[in-house]
Amino acid sequence: MSKISYYSAEGMKKLKDELDFLEHVERPRVSNDIAEARDKGDLSENAEYHAAKEEQSHLELKIAKLKEVVSNARIIDESLLDTSKVLIHSTVKIKNIANNLEFIYRLVADSETNIKEGKLSVNSPIGKGLLGKEVDDIAEIEVPNGVMSFKILEISRD
Repeated sequence: MSKISYYSAEGMKKLKDELDFLEHVERPRVSNDIAEARDKGDLSENAEYHAAKEEQSHLELKIAKLKEVVSNARIIDESLLDTSKVLIHSTVKIKNIANNLEFIYRLVADSETNIKEGKLSVNSPIGKGLLGKEVDDIAEIEVPNGVMSFKILEISRD
């Protein structure tokens, strides 16, 4: 059974745009590469042909996986979400108890993750540890280096 993932409207558009690009730009390009390599003669010793076929195989796998993600993706109406608890698409301001550093993260689906933009996957250790917490709660999160403690300072929806 496939896993349902929740996306913002922007995140869903990016997924569909990538799928469209792969199907309508990359697939024809790879097919053309295969045809050109096939025209060069003996396929058993044609490295270009084998490379193009391998690229096609990888591309088709990527398209299939992306189609599955899109088919199981749901757009979430953020206006209906509870702002008293950390949920997907929450923007959370947290403080690391150990060093008093503050961070602001928006919890998003895996494919929307971008740490530079402050977008953290809900399936990451920190994302999972923050889910369901309320302001002033302490989240004890198991990370590869041990256990980190974060205090929830603010929860909002942007």
